[in-house]
Amino acid sequence: MNAPRRAAGPRASQRTNPGLRVTLSALGVALAASATALGAVSLRVARTVVRPAGRRPDTRIVRLDAAAQTITLGRSPDTVLPGRYGLFTVGSADYLRVGSIVGEDEDTVTRKLLTHVPADGDLAAEAAFSGWYFDKPDDLLLPFQSIDIDTGVGACPAWEFPAHGDTDVWVIQVHGRGTTRSETLRAVPVFHALGISSLVVSYRNDGDAPRSPSGTYALGATEWRDIDAAIGYARRHGARRVLLMGWSMGGALSLQAALESPHADVIAGLVLDSPVVDWRTVLNFQGRAMRLPAPVIALAERTLASNWGATALRSGEPIPLDRLDGVSRAAELRHPVLILHSDDDGFVPADASHALAQARPDLVTMETFTVARHTKLWNYDETRWTSAIQEWIRGQGLARD
Repeated sequence: MNAPRRAAGPRASQRTNPGLRVTLSALGVALAASATALGAVSLRVARTVVRPAGRRPDTRIVRLDAAAQTITLGRSPDTVLPGRYGLFTVGSADYLRVGSIVGEDEDTVTRKLLTHVPADGDLAAEAAFSGWYFDKPDDLLLPFQSIDIDTGVGACPAWEFPAHGDTDVWVIQVHGRGTTRSETLRAVPVFHALGISSLVVSYRNDGDAPRSPSGTYALGATEWRDIDAAIGYARRHGARRVLLMGWSMGGALSLQAALESPHADVIAGLVLDSPVVDWRTVLNFQGRAMRLPAPVIALAERTLASNWGATALRSGEPIPLDRLDGVSRAAELRHPVLILHSDDDGFVPADASHALAQARPDLVTMETFTVARHTKLWNYDETRWTSAIQEWIRGQGLARD
């Protein structure tokens, strides 16, 4: 008779080393903490995208010489740009205009001051460098009136600059993210000289217009309706052909209006300056600039586009990034488009603009700049910028001159 077999002990594969168990537990905690951190950073990125933000200082004022009419600024990619610019001073109502560079070294840039400042003028050490140049409609020395445009969120203020004489061609100027309608004033004289009336508009949550219920940006998904209301206003006041000119995020709004508006039949074309054509391209570019891991950027995009993200962000509705992608919707375009974009924009990369031009060469004309950076093309090379718009407008048969 065989001897009874002893009960077998645990198999080696079933035995767990106590040290390994501790290591795995610690790894699980670390992974959970990493996932939590990734989610928190992604949520913060998404929240930054949708929350309206005011102007932030980005320039250091080193010295003001009222006698010589010069101002010395800290050196940066913006402050070394040739041309005419604006300077918002922190803690002061002063808006300064600066002109050509008259001196520079490794740390500073001295520019001609085009605004009179009293000799005892006291400016803060920080300012915001701007491409606006004109900060109020009176600066243009053109007739205008302040109006309100009825929209789904209330009355949105606008400035109307009528052309000399009768015209049925209007242009609606749409500013970018984090700015106001004054950003677009630079373009008004160009269209005025072509016999075109200008409507400089505001839209929900921009600081001039009423807030939406959520108080957040939808990146063009809802704001285009305010542009549509402006088109309706223009039609009721004699417009039969309407141009949309969008700057930065205003480009996204203009594209959405062209694709979605019930008034699309009167849209004669689009002029886009440094436009957001695809938000994912911008988010990826900005994320890389901030050295964020790719998973953080991807999760931020999913947050923006999801129902759970809308709840977390309190944005009301998910943001349809697919529908805001002008390149993927290129086949739907029906109107001629002029894009002006700098290849070293520094904020909104020109990649999607080039992609749209390549996808629809029958409709899209691309005018590429370098050095000019974001929405500062007029400032950097006013002659070329103006000529490009004038030639394109005349080519569309929209000029009265």
